[in-house]
Amino acid sequence: MKRVVIAGHRGRMGAMLLERFSLRADIDAVGLDLPYLEGDLAEACRGARAVLLCVPASAIADMTAKFAPYMDAGTILADITSVKERPMRDMESLWSGPVVGTHPLFGPKPDEGMELRVPVIPGQNASEDDIAFIEGLFQGFGCVTFRATAEEHDMAEAKIQGMNFITSAVYFAMTAEDPALMRYLTPSFLRRKDSAEKQLTENRALFTWLFEANPHSQAMVLQYLGLLSMAATGNVDAILDKAQKWWQLEDTPTAQAQAKLADLQSSALGLHKG
Repeated sequence: MKRVVIAGHRGRMGAMLLERFSLRADIDAVGLDLPYLEGDLAEACRGARAVLLCVPASAIADMTAKFAPYMDAGTILADITSVKERPMRDMESLWSGPVVGTHPLFGPKPDEGMELRVPVIPGQNASEDDIAFIEGLFQGFGCVTFRATAEEHDMAEAKIQGMNFITSAVYFAMTAEDPALMRYLTPSFLRRKDSAEKQLTENRALFTWLFEANPHSQAMVLQYLGLLSMAATGNVDAILDKAQKWWQLEDTPTAQAQAKLADLQSSALGLHKG
């Protein structure tokens, strides 16, 4: 039985992962959280195969420094943060053993039937067995893992996560101070407002930090400004031609196969529940 320590197990993602890992007969899942007492750290880390940091990216360096003195030389240090270059540097600079980064692309309560994708970023001193072990933790509850570099991950997240956040913030900042708009609100506007609410209010500090910590955010903003400049000159059709490639992608054999697999997974879940 392999011991896996979940640091931050009272958080939403940490709690979910602790629950999922605990269902496996071959995994001894142990949760730790504040105040991280020395005795608890020593007991939990003794003989551990992996320590998984389920904490904010801004806390990775402090948590690595806290855990490292109690970890065995071959223990894998991993994380689940949604920015990778900086956390990987923090872990690798403070831990001489194997490092593997991950980022579950779903929340603590994913929708039924959705594909649970997890990029895995091999770091320093990580053997194939180390990487495969971390992949297996997620594959064990149905996740689809794929390998990437920290730079590739952060460039993608700068577009997917960072631009979604900052463009929503700018859009609602532009419209928020005009009381005359209240009579003109449409259902589509209200849907977008509802969708952005949690990101721009409750989780604003988290998404602001992630945007600022991602080294590719500024480049993506400049790319976005270039497209806005096209709109300002009236070249909307060219922008729409680019945008419509999203729907063209759905017609590719790979996309059709993924959609079919998602349908099969959804049907299987329904039959299992029935």
